[in-house]
Amino acid sequence: MIEVGKVILSDDVKEQFFVCNLEKCKGACCVEGDLGAPLEEGELTLLEESYEAVKPYLMKEGIEAIEKQGKYVLDEDGEYSTTTIDGAECAYAVYDDRGILKCGIEQAFLEGKTDFKKPISCHLYPIRAKRYDEFEALNYDQWDICNPACDFGKELGVPVYKFLKDPLIRKYGESWYRELESVIENDDK
Repeated sequence: MIEVGKVILSDDVKEQFFVCNLEKCKGACCVEGDLGAPLEEGELTLLEESYEAVKPYLMKEGIEAIEKQGKYVLDEDGEYSTTTIDGAECAYAVYDDRGILKCGIEQAFLEGKTDFKKPISCHLYPIRAKRYDEFEALNYDQWDICNPACDFGKELGVPVYKFLKDPLIRKYGESWYRELESVIENDDK
């Protein structure tokens, strides 16, 4: 285990390799699973505030699902997640001209229409964050749909924590990430 501040990371974050390979997986993480993307409490307001800017980027089916179910849903465990289309694709996902699922929220962000990049759970994937009373746990979520990303990351020699540098900085800050690098580098000696 790796401990940085009040965040505990599994060793897999430094030992496993990962680089998304959308050409191979086609964005399967936006459609596979039981629920939509996990949302933090503060992201609910961001979804509400950015929806009109994001809406033009969404598929008709996504808009219909959001209008029927809401911009997010509360699951049986009392946690929030993005709305899905018939229990499959995230309602905020869109297919590009190559059949790859991408985030409509992120597309609006990239075009300067919103300040909300996308849910942090999506940005941090394949790491899943779980908050406890005294700390937050970050675990590497190994899933067969990401095998191409694991192979590509291994080929390029990019460990999970380096692939996720930007989202880790987004969530915890630049100095936290520098401390993470230092802890990992010193641990490897």
